[in-house]
Amino acid sequence: AADGARRYAEAGYDGVELMASHGLLFAQFLNPSVNRRDDMYGGSAENRLRPLREALQAVRRAVGEGVVVGLRISADEVEDGGLDAASVLTICRRLSDDGLVDYINTTLGTMSGLGGSIHVVPPMEIDTAYVAPRAAAIRAVVSVPVFVAGRINQPQIAEGVLVAGQADMCGMTRALIVDPEMPRKAREGRGEEIRACIGCNQACIGHFHAGYSISCIQNPSTGRELRLPVAVPAAPRRLKVLVAGGGPAGMKAAVTAAEMGHRVILSEAAAQLGGQAVLAQLLPDRAEFGGLVTNLATELALQQVDVRLNTRVTPAMVREIAPDAVLLATGSTPVDTAVEGRETGHVVEATDLLAGKAAPGARVVVADWRCDWPGIGVAILLTRRGHHVRLAVNGICAGQNLQQYVRDHWAGKLHQAGIEVIPYARIFGVDGDTAYFLHGASGQPIILEAVDTVVLTSGRAPETGLERALQGMGVAVATLGDCTIARSAEEAIYDGLAITREFLGGIAAADMTKGVA
Repeated sequence: AADGARRYAEAGYDGVELMASHGLLFAQFLNPSVNRRDDMYGGSAENRLRPLREALQAVRRAVGEGVVVGLRISADEVEDGGLDAASVLTICRRLSDDGLVDYINTTLGTMSGLGGSIHVVPPMEIDTAYVAPRAAAIRAVVSVPVFVAGRINQPQIAEGVLVAGQADMCGMTRALIVDPEMPRKAREGRGEEIRACIGCNQACIGHFHAGYSISCIQNPSTGRELRLPVAVPAAPRRLKVLVAGGGPAGMKAAVTAAEMGHRVILSEAAAQLGGQAVLAQLLPDRAEFGGLVTNLATELALQQVDVRLNTRVTPAMVREIAPDAVLLATGSTPVDTAVEGRETGHVVEATDLLAGKAAPGARVVVADWRCDWPGIGVAILLTRRGHHVRLAVNGICAGQNLQQYVRDHWAGKLHQAGIEVIPYARIFGVDGDTAYFLHGASGQPIILEAVDTVVLTSGRAPETGLERALQGMGVAVATLGDCTIARSAEEAIYDGLAITREFLGGIAAADMTKGVA
């Protein structure tokens, strides 16, 4: 610790911070459930605190008095056998009274257990600034400044924490990944331009755990700055661009094209923008997911994109507008899953249920092919509405394809709701009040009786009708998002940025080589 701190100080850093949080090394020494040593570093509370005290003393000797030395610690590990709030208060008070720290940075949770790890990077289902009361309890017993982090995603939320006296400074990691310009926008009074984090955990900690560069589903340039620079060079020629489809891919494409200096028309067949994200935000505790639509709509307005709702793009419309380029973001439709007996009428799609087009019976089985949001969300939603629900997943567990903290959070919710989860179950057919599944590993039947309705969360198929209709018209066309291949909002928004830049840049450059100005 001292050697590392010395290198930081020599490199010109003004402060160093030791980590005693999230079940890491110092937290393990502090925890009597983990620290089983019988020497001077184990046993009594004083002995268990000794490694951290000695490390802080060594760091101070190494960096001198001109460098700020702080400590990051979980206010409560929220785990059976973990450090509890009372123990942490005592530790923080001792370190503050002894003058060993210049500040204390508070978080929550631990990486050592499934329940506590949810709080390491809390997902959107957890309240904003929910760690602040824990920080306030520490602030009340120490004489040094206290920082706090955990679902603080907007300047006004941070300001509320500070005004309430719960902390002296707020940490906002994911909020700065999605919008690195947030502090400047807030300082300049441009709060409405801030692209707020929605706590999805998909491309930030999700990428990290998968071994990829950290990014953000709303800001694909993050982690790809060399390939997708934030600054957009002006196009050599202003094009007329028509974007067909106002889901995440189309909205991002329209914003990107406008940022390049092109004249953009965004046409959406529905009465509102957002595509499938509009339905996704209807799932329990998922309203914040709609924030990506709100953020993109704000960017469309700032770029003065011509947005036309209730307007479906047709070949006739393309001929009338005569665009230089058409960006197709027409989305996808549910795969027509083969379910023997589905014509009997008690098999419905999850999208129809969320859109209010289907009314399930009292006893529901959710057949979850995707193992992500829709299956879990629909199961919880129907349970809250009073239905008896079983969740049959075509994978090893519910939420198999979700980021692990999000998955574990919802595993707890499914258990609390009393929803039976049936793994390795692939829908085969229905008959009367019975649903038939095949076990994904053994191929043997799984028979579920007393079923009124089966809700399918199927795969998605690209919607390619307009692409086919425009063939032979002589207009440059590119596809984005689900109408290329059905994926998630992350890939849709990435396409909207990356493909739009490459496609329109190529057209403009080709025109210049032909002498078109």
